[in-house]
Amino acid sequence: MTETTATDAWPALRLDDWTDTRDTLHMWMQIVGKIRLQHAPLLNHWWQVTLYVTARGLTTSAIPCGSRLLEIEFDFCDHELRMRTSDGGARRIALEPKSVAEFYAQTVAALGELGVEVRIQAAPNEVVTAIPFAEDEVHASYDAAAANLFWRQLVQADRVLARFRSHFVGKCSPVHFFWGAMDLACTRFSGRGAPVHPGGAPNCADWVMVEGYSRELSSCGFWPGGGEEGGFYSYAYPAPDGFADHPIGPAQAHYSAELGEFVLPYEAVRTAADPDAALMEFLQSTYEAAASLGDWDRSALESDPARWDRNA
Repeated sequence: MTETTATDAWPALRLDDWTDTRDTLHMWMQIVGKIRLQHAPLLNHWWQVTLYVTARGLTTSAIPCGSRLLEIEFDFCDHELRMRTSDGGARRIALEPKSVAEFYAQTVAALGELGVEVRIQAAPNEVVTAIPFAEDEVHASYDAAAANLFWRQLVQADRVLARFRSHFVGKCSPVHFFWGAMDLACTRFSGRGAPVHPGGAPNCADWVMVEGYSRELSSCGFWPGGGEEGGFYSYAYPAPDGFADHPIGPAQAHYSAELGEFVLPYEAVRTAADPDAALMEFLQSTYEAAASLGDWDRSALESDPARWDRNA
């Protein structure tokens, strides 16, 4: 197998072509994410609940489960949900057209066979219509080709976000996937506290947002929205004065008053002469809007990731 070339690394995927699959997959991801939430100890800003991009899909990583470890992975190459435990147990469920109710029942049954009890709040968060998982026959689509393309979008976003993260030595999140809003995110922190967040996310308790936004931050990421093929975003909490008017790049990026954040359509990155450079310009310029206007101690928080490169 040959390495993917730069010309086809950033795949095209119109939102209109996979909306039903996206919405079904979102619910499936919430089920798996809530299982991680059930078992993993609380970390600041809910970092213990996220998923991570892998060479085949998205994983929970190792979850402490009693005296064992549990890992659940969405494999978007072979289109299976794979469950593994540290004592050698394994189960798999086909990713194919099926309702959320069926997926939920199959997942709970498979984990039960592995000796893992599922006790979650069995309804989705951060969506307007929160149908309980066991009753959701509305979302039942799975286009395998579209799911694979979405994962390939995440691979590229994850790769560039990881490079962006490497320039920051202050407190910073991993590059991780939040199943609540279905977005891949990376968050930098100034080291200072923040005003209590007002909450307001649909079907999500306000105290969840209070924990998530308990410190001053600049966050960026990618989600299947904000453009015809998805979009990159960047915001600050709290947003400093003048944030929305700060110069940013590339030219296709803009501030959305409706969303309260900067947005760059995925297709603008995909079609750029140098997609990596276009995305890095967006990430860096929008971070600078937060850090410069917010008077962050940038000399203490930023560093050169090549500082130990002996060949430099």
